[in-house]
Amino acid sequence: MTTMSRPPADPSVPPLPRGVAMRNWLLFGLQDTKGTHQGPGGVAASGHRKHRWWQVMCLTGVDYFSTLGYQPAIAALAAGAISPLATLVLVAVTLFGALPVYRRVAAESPRGEGSIAMLERLLPRWGGKLLVLVLLGFAATDFMITMTLSAADATAHLIENPFAPGWLHGQNVAITLVLLGLLAAVFLRGFKEAIGIAVVLVAVYLALNVVVVARALAEAATHPVAVSGWWDALTTSHGNPLMAVALALLVFPRLALGLSGFETGVAVMPQIRGSAGDTEANPAGRIRGTRRMLTTAALIMSTFLITSSFATVVLIPEQQFQPGGEANGRALAFLAHTYLGPEFGTVYDISTIAILWFAGASAMAGLLNLVPRYLPRYGMAPEWAKAVRPLVLVFTLTGVLITVLFEADVDAQGGAYATGVLVLMTSAAVAVTLSARRLRQRRRSFGFAVIALLFLYTTVANIFERPEGIRIAGFFILAIVAISLLSRVLRSFELHATHVRLDTEALQFVTSAVAGPIGIIAHEPLRQSAEAYRRKLASATEASHFPDNATPLFLEVMVDDSSDFETALEVRGVLRHGYPVLEVHGPVVPNTIASVLLHIRDVTGLMPHIYFRWTEGNPVSNLLRFLVLGEGEIAPVTREILREAEPDVTQRPWVHVG
Repeated sequence: MTTMSRPPADPSVPPLPRGVAMRNWLLFGLQDTKGTHQGPGGVAASGHRKHRWWQVMCLTGVDYFSTLGYQPAIAALAAGAISPLATLVLVAVTLFGALPVYRRVAAESPRGEGSIAMLERLLPRWGGKLLVLVLLGFAATDFMITMTLSAADATAHLIENPFAPGWLHGQNVAITLVLLGLLAAVFLRGFKEAIGIAVVLVAVYLALNVVVVARALAEAATHPVAVSGWWDALTTSHGNPLMAVALALLVFPRLALGLSGFETGVAVMPQIRGSAGDTEANPAGRIRGTRRMLTTAALIMSTFLITSSFATVVLIPEQQFQPGGEANGRALAFLAHTYLGPEFGTVYDISTIAILWFAGASAMAGLLNLVPRYLPRYGMAPEWAKAVRPLVLVFTLTGVLITVLFEADVDAQGGAYATGVLVLMTSAAVAVTLSARRLRQRRRSFGFAVIALLFLYTTVANIFERPEGIRIAGFFILAIVAISLLSRVLRSFELHATHVRLDTEALQFVTSAVAGPIGIIAHEPLRQSAEAYRRKLASATEASHFPDNATPLFLEVMVDDSSDFETALEVRGVLRHGYPVLEVHGPVVPNTIASVLLHIRDVTGLMPHIYFRWTEGNPVSNLLRFLVLGEGEIAPVTREILREAEPDVTQRPWVHVG
């Protein structure tokens, strides 16, 4: 859940210029990444209100349960008479595949990181970053298409209502865009009490679905001819029941939309109230609550999927599921109007429209959780990507483009939606398989591996069946990778440190000079012999005019993972061969040196002077080494980073090169 609040205005304060006021409004809540915040995924404030697991289930349920608005119709259109059998396969995969996987994911990512973070930990450095970018592309496909597909289906329910004005017909795109605009307005204004709203919407929607499905099943029971007609169609078309089951297994990938909601369920874990004895290191109560939430939601959804698929395929003529038919994308609404009257059907339509629209809110919240958690931390998004409102505008404009391109067609967007859902589920299954294998849990490793293979088959089959899905996902992946890498290059000259901390020995070294500048010599950590330090000091004295009366202080940066961006710098003081040395681990040498110099200036009140030697090599290759390996031409890059970080030249640490 995303929350925003607006501070009260002070009438005595003169209004800000329009441009400044707009910028402050857009960037409200933006965190400073230069050492004043905990970073993405930080611990929530102690006073942050938590909720019971069943309440949070309703927040994820607006996405998961809302698929009942279109899933039975999509199943009937894709599988025809065998849709109930294919739905049974879907339910089996849900209960015995997706549910065990995400129960494990919940235990290993209790702060809402999800399966993407599990894979990130298993594959570090640039390979892990690129994998995360690809998975974020599929996640963006999943969540963005959730917004546009749900809004398009809400539009279909509105237009097909018998009391809807005639001029609405043919205005699907315009109405869908209005719904997306209203969704954006909610987030721009402030998304409060989302769980309370979700509880009401889900409770009303599920209650109405119980009435509709019960009435439809009763109708089927009193008309055995309809049931026998469906059975005859099943056996006649497919020869025998075994062949029908085999075809159901083949058709199952087309029904993958019914698997959505699990990734969102894990993402909202931090909202669940845990036990009194929970700690951040071991939130056992929160994990138990999440598992109850996932299991209960899966059981509820499975029951509705089985009963609704049977009722719709038995009672609704096949031609009504085709494009232009009254049941296309709204099978249960068709049953509500047919067997419970237009008044009840209208109430059902209103409830369906509301939950489908709010499913977009759940997807938007998922995007606002994922993007700031990864991309700014990688340096692969602008700083404003940590603020809610600019991201809302970006996601809304993307949704507008998707809606216009697909003409608000639910069926046309189903392939992309299923592709995003299935890839995320496959990655989650792979993540828990690798986790179980790492812990030497052989039986679980085998079981999760089987589930991973099943999801992989389903994903590949869906891609071959509906290749437009992977093309759309590929566009999202390409856009995210390109924008991320460009952003990383543009932000290469920023300070990366979330904070800098000197240990006791390091503090003693930098405070030994009671007056005058602090002389620091940059030194490569690969050469740590006494002769190397002596020669480096002699070179600094001769070539860079290091003061003869100053105590030399060496600074060594060890590059651990050059793909990292935001890092905490821990500076350790070491006395080596009689020379005081400051050791620090960081992702990029120049940025780390600049952060340490500014911190020393602030701690001591004295101006540090850093002494370098020129780096040999081609400038272009050195630039590439800097961008990829965190090294390269250190001296001029350090000076440029200091120049951007400290505009006042009189307050800027000095850089000497010889």
